[in-house]
Amino acid sequence: MKDARAALRYAKAILNLATDSNAESAVNDDMSLIKNTLAETSELAVLLKSPIVKASDKMKVLKALFDGKVNNITLGLFHLLEDNKRVAMLDSVAKQYAVVFDHLKHTQVAKVTTAVPLTPEVEAQVLNKIVALTGEKANLENVINPDILGGFILRVGDVQYDASISNYLNELKKEFDNSHFIPKI
Repeated sequence: MKDARAALRYAKAILNLATDSNAESAVNDDMSLIKNTLAETSELAVLLKSPIVKASDKMKVLKALFDGKVNNITLGLFHLLEDNKRVAMLDSVAKQYAVVFDHLKHTQVAKVTTAVPLTPEVEAQVLNKIVALTGEKANLENVINPDILGGFILRVGDVQYDASISNYLNELKKEFDNSHFIPKI
């Protein structure tokens, strides 16, 4: 991510402005909407990154998509990025905003990898356990990976706990490989 530092600076500036206006949560919702829209619509992401498309045309598309749905601070971000010829960074800024917002609110992102989607009850249990272990709230991101067979892999910050069946089977295989069992005849 070559523009990560610039995106972080924009995100911090927008967060400061939003905090002064008591709109940081509304802007966070806007940034989530932007991230999700860009993730779901690859054509929009390509359009924003295209050097051939004029910045004014990119702005028309953004206004058509988000006008009336986002806060004025977010609309101001669109114009700021247009003025600085950095509209292509919108997705990076939205992602960085989520990170600095979570840091401000003492919330962390917990990634749970499971073979099947988590039920709301299990999700609530996982969130409660994360709060008990870390003392901080967390936003849960559920990644589905059938290769783990069952169980889960939990990653909070730089700590990972692997309770997957595939990991258990790998450990069991290592144990058998390392044992020097000689059968008696």
